[in-house]
Amino acid sequence: MLKFVTNRWITGYSGEEMRIKRRFVRWQVGGQGKVKLSDKPDWLDCVIDNIGLKGAQLCLQEKLEKDKVLKLDIALSSEYVLNLEAWVVWQKAVNGHNVYGIYFTRIKDRDKEKICQFTRSSSPQDIDKQQQEQKGGDAMDDRRVFERFDARLPLRVLNLVNGQESMAQTRDLSAKGIGFISREQLAPSTALELWMDVPSGGSPLYSRGEVAWSKPISSQEYWNGINLEEANLMGMARVLKTTRI
Repeated sequence: MLKFVTNRWITGYSGEEMRIKRRFVRWQVGGQGKVKLSDKPDWLDCVIDNIGLKGAQLCLQEKLEKDKVLKLDIALSSEYVLNLEAWVVWQKAVNGHNVYGIYFTRIKDRDKEKICQFTRSSSPQDIDKQQQEQKGGDAMDDRRVFERFDARLPLRVLNLVNGQESMAQTRDLSAKGIGFISREQLAPSTALELWMDVPSGGSPLYSRGEVAWSKPISSQEYWNGINLEEANLMGMARVLKTTRI
């Protein structure tokens, strides 16, 4: 059985890991659990360091593929079993074990409730702390899957309403949105196709989305906020690996 490695497994996060910020408080668990991957028949022992409504930190002897979305079950206890899809965001080797940070790309409301019930039964003070922090509003705003980070990358934009194509530059990025600078103002809800050049080369990163807002920042430039149709987790991982921001 796995043992709790240290009181704090990870210190000295890399820049890439710190750019992917948690939007919800993580509750410290530090207890034994189990994980079952959808393509494996057996349950695996794990240690759950912390868990929230959007992700968790797990320690396993087995290796998981980084930057991959997995279907899995997590047993917090025999009573609280979660059925999820999760993205393996980062991995560290600590004392012969593999420590992972995972982000829940699909989680049902009933599983969120199980997390809250489990945490309330084991650490009621942490639940109370989160409820106080929720009152802050913006800190708990889940409109962005990840915190946006600054990035200046070439962007080709196709306006699907009038068929016009233009070049622009990104200003900020997240897995669910793009901010970019253009020479023309775009109307809200305008559908767009986007191709972003990535420094590593290869094919541009393709996305579809629509304009959330557009505002002038000078007499000839506009800052546009785009909501993407789908959270492009793999694409953002590719950008993070190749861009120093």
